Amino acid sequence: MLPRSPRSLRHEYELYVDREVEAYKESVSREHLCGIADAAQAVFETELQLGMRDVLLAAEVDRLILRRLKIPSFATWRRRLLKNASEPKNPEYWGLRSDTPLAHALGTASLSAHVVVSGARVQGSALYLAANGCQVTAIEPEHDVVERVLLAAQEAGLQSRVTGLTTDFSRWLPEGPMAAVVFTPAAFAGLSDRERSKLIAALQLATADGGVHLVETIIAGQEAITEDELRAQYAGWDLSFVPEPGASKTLVARKAVA
Repeated sequence: MLPRSPRSLRHEYELYVDREVEAYKESVSREHLCGIADAAQAVFETELQLGMRDVLLAAEVDRLILRRLKIPSFATWRRRLLKNASEPKNPEYWGLRSDTPLAHALGTASLSAHVVVSGARVQGSALYLAANGCQVTAIEPEHDVVERVLLAAQEAGLQSRVTGLTTDFSRWLPEGPMAAVVFTPAAFAGLSDRERSKLIAALQLATADGGVHLVETIIAGQEAITEDELRAQYAGWDLSFVPEPGASKTLVARKAVA
């Protein structure tokens, strides 16, 4: 049993699977998701009960996504988790992949460096960074999400390192300096090109030299913001695009040291 939560490992695994599936759905285009639904639909063409077919169809979509993501079985996940359960500094402890791009945020982040996190994996990301000594601000528009992050931080004894804000990321004004910023294209939802550019510029200005921006779930041609737009916006930064499960990527952008 993990000391940070009274929930069973089976329940923890189910939450992990749900997070990965939802993160994948957010990372792909609507057309791509419809293609998966069509593949699932073919399995139930002969199902007579419409209500039951809808339930089975949703489950089949999730199953196909899990297969594409190569999610480990419960037994494998449990073995890996327990192997790292005594070390909160490991990403697996928080339900993250061992090769999570978040590790880049720790490369130059000094003890108590300020890190801002928003996105589908906000809880695991925030607690992982906090466990590694960062002062984390978790930003999400849903109050319940923020409350869960703060409760998990309290259970893990990390409440002094985690601050939660219920607001749209695009409306938050950084005070800086920040060592790292972690967010997704959802932060730009509803914004014009000019507004997106202005928001990123404000985040860049508030980021310390050598600091890192991680923009998760990047899809080439995604409507929210494209890879080419990000390259242009982060001109002069050291850029790399790290592959994620499925078709997604994470931009790792490091600010030059003056």
